[in-house]
Amino acid sequence: MRVKMILPALTEARSPFFRPIKYSLFPPLGLAQLAAYFGPDDEIRLQDEHVETLDLDDSPDLVVIQVYITSAYRSYQLADHYRARGAYVCLGGLHVTSLPDEAAAHADTIFLGPGEDTWPQFLADYRAGRPGPRYQSTVRTLIGAPPFRRDLIKRHLYLVPNSIVVSRGCPHACDFCYKEAFFEGGTSFYTLAVDDALAEIDRLPGKHLYFLDDHLFGHPRFAAALFEGMKGMGRLWQAAGTVKSVLQPDLLEKAVACGLRSLFVGFETLSPANLQEHHKYQNLDRDYSAAIRRLHDLGVMVNGSFVFGMDGDDPSVFERTVDWAIGQGIETATFHILTPYPGTGLHRRMQAEGRITSENWDRYDTRHVVYRPARLTPEELEAGYWRAYRDFYRWGSIFRGAATKDRWLDRARHVAYAGGWKKLEPMWDAIIRAKRATGMLPVLESVLSGFGQYRAGRETPVHFPSPPTPLPQGERGVATGTPPPTPLPQGERGVATGMPPGPPPGTPPPTPLPQGERGVATVRSVPPARRSGGPTGLGSEGASEHLPLELTVAAAPAGEGRPTFVPLALAIDLGMTDPVGTIKTRSVLLGTSGMVQPRISPTAPARAASKPVAGRGRRLIRGPWTAPTIPPMDAPAARKPAARGSATPPPPGRPKLTLLPGLPD
Repeated sequence: MRVKMILPALTEARSPFFRPIKYSLFPPLGLAQLAAYFGPDDEIRLQDEHVETLDLDDSPDLVVIQVYITSAYRSYQLADHYRARGAYVCLGGLHVTSLPDEAAAHADTIFLGPGEDTWPQFLADYRAGRPGPRYQSTVRTLIGAPPFRRDLIKRHLYLVPNSIVVSRGCPHACDFCYKEAFFEGGTSFYTLAVDDALAEIDRLPGKHLYFLDDHLFGHPRFAAALFEGMKGMGRLWQAAGTVKSVLQPDLLEKAVACGLRSLFVGFETLSPANLQEHHKYQNLDRDYSAAIRRLHDLGVMVNGSFVFGMDGDDPSVFERTVDWAIGQGIETATFHILTPYPGTGLHRRMQAEGRITSENWDRYDTRHVVYRPARLTPEELEAGYWRAYRDFYRWGSIFRGAATKDRWLDRARHVAYAGGWKKLEPMWDAIIRAKRATGMLPVLESVLSGFGQYRAGRETPVHFPSPPTPLPQGERGVATGTPPPTPLPQGERGVATGMPPGPPPGTPPPTPLPQGERGVATVRSVPPARRSGGPTGLGSEGASEHLPLELTVAAAPAGEGRPTFVPLALAIDLGMTDPVGTIKTRSVLLGTSGMVQPRISPTAPARAASKPVAGRGRRLIRGPWTAPTIPPMDAPAARKPAARGSATPPPPGRPKLTLLPGLPD
């Protein structure tokens, strides 16, 4: 059987703004994966229109085309061409799954969702002479999936030929993302077996890797096992992750130890209201600045992603976002105009509101406005988008971002990477058109290795009041405080943020939990005071000055299970509840049945500087953390101090820190 597999060029790749470096980075792994299901006697040809001219005079038996929204019209044109020549045409991909009826008019068979289960079934049906018109994926697994047919990839045409995917989907559900539509009808996040992922990595030559997974850190146990297995391979690699995954203890260190040198991070917006509106709960109440410092302290550079045009954005959003990104020392940034892709929650919402202004799919490239913004005109939004790119990548901005680094080597690498990416376009164009892109890979590896001088044993300092009083033997909890930095105990790592002045001299350290108890610390009645020095991250404006704290312990009624109040973000981190709620929902109640119920405080602040990060067997914090007042338990006995280890009542005017015992494993 003669098979032709095509990745048509995106519309923007054929526009006057075409950037060869952007569209010559990665080979089409999706098609290479499907090609692995063919037999040894099948003749397969794979073409990527971004890097080569398509041969349209051939006569294949079967044509397979992967369709994205801005390649939809080109895909339909190619499909019609080959159907007219007598070929059997299959269409699949994100756009086909979102608009199946539109795609079906140009194909013999369409595929909805991922193809690990439907593609082998189609091939069996096709060989038997009874292929179906539509295949819907329902079984989601990568166990036993054949390795990519990398022999079909023209490596010399790509700057990053060693791209790899070890998972599908993402554990989150942002409403502007295609994911929920594409994975409808089955699991929306799943991974390869660790051994299979390591075997695929081992097949790749050279040092550099690029993980194209939507969220490589999305399954922490899988990621940790993968990183352990990659130790000793001598790799330098790049990937994508979330702010939440960066702040998770230990996982990032394991990634860096096996070669992580650059991370794409979806900050998207500096507005908590925007995050809530678009269901990006994994970013709510996370300290962006702490995440960036944590990455830079470990030698990892940051590619930040930002979206303009959300309903909370006004004309000042462009300058504010760019200034913040430069001030944080972010090496590279990617800006987007909010785009309501068909099949997403955002598209359904805007369509119901009558705000969609165009269904020309060529304009759905995150560079054009296809809806009515709430607080901007379409012209202001497009002009601001282009201005953000110009302002961020000015030489002055690049040098200002580099100046945030402590070491001269880090500053030089910042300038080399940011300047090389945007300021040397003519050189890249010439190299790529000469089909020498892979020859520049050693340059990329050199820059990455400069960023990745891993500081083994370097610990991000955590602030404790005075010398910290340890928890009783075998217990764990979350501590907060505000004084000069004190490193974590030997062998531990945490996340540091800028802290306000510490307590007056002579302030007693916090009282430890009673023997055999453990819990989560929450702050009461902390008066707000604006910090100086400008914003340091999401929700940091209006961060609170902390007064000296005292501890009290609340016990559960005799004979009953111990209900525990924990912050919502911590409950999400520990897997106690799904990432749902609102900005004002600050804590959840875990009853004796194990059910999770939101508890909303009427005095909850509009935002908090950060949330604590909990880890097994260690005390980690990201401060300062302003939390709501926790309502007292209904039973009178619950309000009495524990008989053992009770703390001295705090003097007037001093806020209380309440430890509620019984944090479940």
